[in-house]
Amino acid sequence: MSRVQRIPGVEAAPITSYPRPLRLGPTISKSLDKNAPDAPATAVVRLLSQQRKTMAVAESSTGGLIGHMLTQVRGSSATFLGGVIAYDNRLKGSLGVPRSVLAERGAVSGETARAMAEGVRERTGADYGLAVTGIAGPGGGTAAKPVGLTFLALAYDAGAHMEERLFSGGRSRIKTASALAALELLKRHLEGRG
Repeated sequence: MSRVQRIPGVEAAPITSYPRPLRLGPTISKSLDKNAPDAPATAVVRLLSQQRKTMAVAESSTGGLIGHMLTQVRGSSATFLGGVIAYDNRLKGSLGVPRSVLAERGAVSGETARAMAEGVRERTGADYGLAVTGIAGPGGGTAAKPVGLTFLALAYDAGAHMEERLFSGGRSRIKTASALAALELLKRHLEGRG
């Protein structure tokens, strides 16, 4: 027999008073299905599972979005160890990004992305380290480093790979495009295409 604790001055609402869940149309429902077999995060989790490998992420401009996408996939806990949101340069430094790289090349650079990927891989013991740094906007861009500039890096036992991308759109779109591009980078590598 369960006992319900009553809190003085607070009335319990009957369960029938909760609103009914909203029904989503087919277009919205499909876009929310993170477990669709063709979704990049789903493909990465499946490939990592098949290969019995693990990964970790170091995210700057995506602010945890890659980790979010991965943890939306059933079974991701078997392959995704976790991540670091290294938004501030001090956290990038704690991942092993040398001060000289931050001073000479900047937080948004291929060298920084590579050091972040290598650092998160080393510190977590993951087979793969995936990193993103960029300028999501709307401010912060310059002629040399415009809004949308993004560096992706993947570290693994045989080395590291870095890519530079330039995305357009608003902040949310740039963050999403950057996260998806990073997952695609890892997916290509796991498929032996990159």
